Amino acid sequence: MSISEENAPLLGNKDVTTQLQSPIEDLPPTYATATGSGNEIACNVCGSRIDISSKREQHVVKCDNCNEATPIKVAPAGKKYIRCPCNCLLICKASAQRIACPRQNCKRIISLADSSRGSGGSIASGAIDNGGSASGMTAGGVSSPGMCRVTCGHCFDSFLFNTLSNQLARCPFCRKLSSVGSQFSRTRGSVFLIFSLMVLGAAIGTTLVTRQYLPNYGGLIALYVVLYAFAAFLFARSMYYLTMKVSTIAISSS
Repeated sequence: MSISEENAPLLGNKDVTTQLQSPIEDLPPTYATATGSGNEIACNVCGSRIDISSKREQHVVKCDNCNEATPIKVAPAGKKYIRCPCNCLLICKASAQRIACPRQNCKRIISLADSSRGSGGSIASGAIDNGGSASGMTAGGVSSPGMCRVTCGHCFDSFLFNTLSNQLARCPFCRKLSSVGSQFSRTRGSVFLIFSLMVLGAAIGTTLVTRQYLPNYGGLIALYVVLYAFAAFLFARSMYYLTMKVSTIAISSS
């Protein structure tokens, strides 16, 4: 299953006015509830009764009243359901730390790290809405060290990123890499440039010193090729980092 499929709403993209206080892990009803009288379950959003007598093979069902999805089976192996504050039901990897809501009127980046819930589910630690409110705060109100709101240098969408673990961020929207702050890309690009010049100098020196032996030692050609190719590779990497797009830190919770 691709990332775009995992982040997509399971049943449609309807606008709703009901708002939950926090994104939660949405669990299917217990067996007793799902097989109760009339083969009905209660919608997890509006509480309306949903007839599942002909839908037992499905993982989720759609409520006719609010048009939102409610799970009736456990998520596939390695997956879990998450309900965004806009009531959109999402499915993601069980180990996911962040998930993006695809609804155009929401586009929250939901942080699932360090989350807990007394009933056995989990409350996601924070979300960023399209207007930039909220932050990388845990459910208990304690900030997550290094968690920042970052504006992508490619598509200019916002997402959560932990700068303590890495300085290269992959945007969950456009899937492109960028440097969080310009210092990282400049430093790494400069290092690769210095090494490329050093290898190029060594290649030129080796060529000048050993060219007189070339008629007797044909293998020197392979040595020249390796040295110049390695210098070219290092130079290409330096240009990659020096021209890399820079994402800016908008809000830091640390």
